[in-house]
Amino acid sequence: MNPIGEKYLRKKALPFLWCPGCGNGTILGATVRAIESLGIREDVALVGGIGCSGWIPVYIDADTLHSLHGRTLPFATGLKMSNPKRKVIVFTGDGDCLGIGGNHFIHTARRNLDITVIMVNNQIYGMTGGQVAPTTPLKAKTKTSFYGNPEDPFDACELAKVAGATYVARWTAAHALSLSRSIAEAITHEGFAFIEVIAQCPTQAGRIIYGTADPARLLDTLKAQTVSVKSASKLDAEALQGKWLIGTLHHDKGKTEFSRSYFGMAGPRGGKPAA
Repeated sequence: MNPIGEKYLRKKALPFLWCPGCGNGTILGATVRAIESLGIREDVALVGGIGCSGWIPVYIDADTLHSLHGRTLPFATGLKMSNPKRKVIVFTGDGDCLGIGGNHFIHTARRNLDITVIMVNNQIYGMTGGQVAPTTPLKAKTKTSFYGNPEDPFDACELAKVAGATYVARWTAAHALSLSRSIAEAITHEGFAFIEVIAQCPTQAGRIIYGTADPARLLDTLKAQTVSVKSASKLDAEALQGKWLIGTLHHDKGKTEFSRSYFGMAGPRGGKPAA
């Protein structure tokens, strides 16, 4: 086994339950490499939601909390506020985060709580059979949109930004090294950090939306649909039509982080957070 895997994987939980070719394994690898690069393993607490992506922290040998559907961020808030020194990383899916968990998402971003949220966007409800999700492309056919999806999808990064997130980035599972560096940057950012990772789902979105279950072809498709923030500045609106911007989309270092504000206002009577 790779030394990083030997060090970080919870071996009793293996084998992975993901379908062959799923992007979640890449995201797990990028995360543990980021943790290793920062040397913060003992300070990390991981929160997983319900869905394929919610299993990522289950396989990492660290303090882990597997929460209810859509409730990753309230659980993460409790973890962070009980000990603000703790590095809390949340793994959630597009349905978990933007569907049932949408209200928690916008308010945690608004508060600028110092946690890192990694949202895996496979554009569909993958684990439960392939239903239309908040991120499913317009006109895409799914198990519950037989004639095509009539709704425009959320732009999760724009939603995070306008809600108050102070670090916002987007990558794909085809950009593993860049993703790992971005996760490290998000963890060290003091404030609400949101990373959207567009990932291939060969079993559901691949077969149903893209017409292929081949992970390599799906990764090539993801690459073809993206353009870097730097390159986008040189392109017109027509050239950017239908493309995902990847890279760091927003980074604000000037807004006060929530736990600092809360405990500062609470004063002596509010007590002190755990050391």
